[in-house]
Amino acid sequence: MNHSMELLAPGGDVDSIKAAIIAGADAIYCGLDKFNARNRAANISFDNLQGILRLAHNNNCEVFLTLNTLIIENEIPALFTLLNKLVNTSIDGVIVQDLGMFYLLSKYFKSLKIHASTQVTAHNEGHIQFFSKLNATRVNLSRELNLHEIKTLSSTAHKNKVLTEVFVHGSYCISFSGLCYISSVQSGNSGNRGRCSQPCRDEYVTTPEGNNFPLNLKDNSAYLNLPELYNAKVDSIKIEGRIKKFHYVYTIVDAYKKQIQSIYNKTNLDSDNSILYKVFNRDFSNSFLKGDIDKNMFIDNPRDHSAIHLAEISGGVSDENLEIAKKEIYDERSEIISNVRTKIDGLSSEKVPLLITISGQSDTQLKVLINTPDNSFVLYSETKLTKTQTSSLDYDSLLKRLKAINNTEYFIEQLELEHLENNVFIPFKELTSLKNRILFILNGSKENIEPIEVPVLKKHTNKITKPSLSILISSEKDLNLCNNTTADVYFQLPNCFTNKVAELVDLFIKNEKLIPWFPSILIGEDYRAAVQFINHVKPKRIVTNNTGIAYKAYEKGIEWIAGPFLNIVNSYSLQSLKENFSCAGAFISNEINKQQIRSIKKPENFKLFYSIYHPIMLMTSRQCFFHQVTGCKKTIIDGICISQCEKRSSITNLKNGTLFIEKSKGNLHSIYNDANFLNTDIVSQIPNTFSSFFIDLRNIQTKTKSTLDKSQIISLFKNHIAGHENAAHEIEHCFHPTTKVQFNKGI
Repeated sequence: MNHSMELLAPGGDVDSIKAAIIAGADAIYCGLDKFNARNRAANISFDNLQGILRLAHNNNCEVFLTLNTLIIENEIPALFTLLNKLVNTSIDGVIVQDLGMFYLLSKYFKSLKIHASTQVTAHNEGHIQFFSKLNATRVNLSRELNLHEIKTLSSTAHKNKVLTEVFVHGSYCISFSGLCYISSVQSGNSGNRGRCSQPCRDEYVTTPEGNNFPLNLKDNSAYLNLPELYNAKVDSIKIEGRIKKFHYVYTIVDAYKKQIQSIYNKTNLDSDNSILYKVFNRDFSNSFLKGDIDKNMFIDNPRDHSAIHLAEISGGVSDENLEIAKKEIYDERSEIISNVRTKIDGLSSEKVPLLITISGQSDTQLKVLINTPDNSFVLYSETKLTKTQTSSLDYDSLLKRLKAINNTEYFIEQLELEHLENNVFIPFKELTSLKNRILFILNGSKENIEPIEVPVLKKHTNKITKPSLSILISSEKDLNLCNNTTADVYFQLPNCFTNKVAELVDLFIKNEKLIPWFPSILIGEDYRAAVQFINHVKPKRIVTNNTGIAYKAYEKGIEWIAGPFLNIVNSYSLQSLKENFSCAGAFISNEINKQQIRSIKKPENFKLFYSIYHPIMLMTSRQCFFHQVTGCKKTIIDGICISQCEKRSSITNLKNGTLFIEKSKGNLHSIYNDANFLNTDIVSQIPNTFSSFFIDLRNIQTKTKSTLDKSQIISLFKNHIAGHENAAHEIEHCFHPTTKVQFNKGI
């Protein structure tokens, strides 16, 4: 059966939004100056938004607002102020990452459609079910998925009445979105707050394989794969680029629109993608989409590839050819900019001006005449005007009562009172009623929604006199710790579950004290194998960093703890997890500082956890880092790579020091900070808050070293948690180097 596939375009500023509209975008995503994950974009004001909504809707284009960052507690009032305005606009949807915002939207702002951002890292069937329960109407799937995986998730989504969105063009992140902390650790600019400083594009000391930009991927382009995405029943294809200029947006949207029209018309698609090279690019790859994750996805240059590409197809990249190509690209780009500028200058995104004429005499009804450029209507007060010597109607008092109109797609350009008798009065509630009736008509007969106050959450201060210690291991060699400590022992499960279910089930049945610790990424068969593991082991409790597994635990009545990579930073996230998914407790994110943690109010009978010692994972990728660093005999990643490869290496950033690459058997590639996180202060600085403090004792190689064995480390941390006088000093003396930069800075 035929279906439509939305073309979703970026709108970093007003000109880019206009460019997307004239190029034929079906929808645009844009951000305001707060709460969106592209702080480096120009973004738009709320006043801009109203005019943009009018312009877009007049051109059959929807507008989605990006509210896709983590929200800390003291920002909730400002968020409510914004949401109270948004519900009275014609916005078509809001894009969300923070679990607390999902909760607030679905509970208090039900008229707003919720889209799950790419930052939620949705990549398995459980994720779809999880976000469906949070009333998401659309889920943006992880960028790393292949066509088969996308088709499967689209089918699951449609069964759950959820739409799917897939990224098809623009900059790739080498890390799974929402799981990248490198910018946060190195510069205090959290990617989960829209402040990523893009250290993956930085220059590094030349690697043994001869590369200076070992984390730099080519851009994504599915230009030649749109029929497969269409057949996979994808609902929306998204172009990245809110930092890009209007001529870029127009060029890419126009090209993709023509491809989609060819699919609808069942005509031949364009097999020539040269138009895409006319604007900024880092060359192109569709390897994630094809499922061929290979070495050719990398490019050792983060800058514009357009001239190099033109020189390559024009006889080779000689100095002479490159100069000619640069001139040609400059001329072509100048012509594109000029042509698009002419087109967008013909569009107005201004709000509609209103002329309001107010007239009336004592003992008559107040008459309000509203004139727009295209229409006019008259309203009358329900009561009559009366004479008064005080509080009479004048320009200032009437403008004050009607100013809410300026928060719509209209603005009061002129207010005329020439035919209003002096010293007359009407009750203010009557003026409020007139204002609401005006808004109702201007808003297409939609009732104005009254503001909602920020819900007050009770702070449950039940005293925790003896917080416990929990530890994480990943090697069977450390199983003896289960018998040598009273601490809870978590065992990290792998990303690659396929063909390991029986072995892992046997491990947990033989070691009943082990608590399963699920990783953030479980794709396709590995996710389904992880569910089989749960069915066989029937654990009493789990910790999960994957909301898909969280949904299964909720469904099966298993006690579950939200892991540290679910990015919990506010009270409403905790409330959401408890109310919607019967969550028993959660780790608070290590990105936030002391004051931000203190502001969080935990629900009743809910446990809070905090990691006080761990290697800092900076990113996790489906790509292989060793291709660019030390080299590999294989040019493409296969199933054996994930299940069997075990390597370590490092790269050195010219600005920020050394990063450690870790690839263990059964797991994806990860990069770790040079120094481990250590925060002994939190035990005394924020007392009676955490039920358990956590230490990560996996064998992750970083610069941080300790002379103690793991049993001694556990004893030392237990002493510190118990309040022993010199334990903190001993811990800090035993581990070097360490950092707690995230706790000091916050987000």
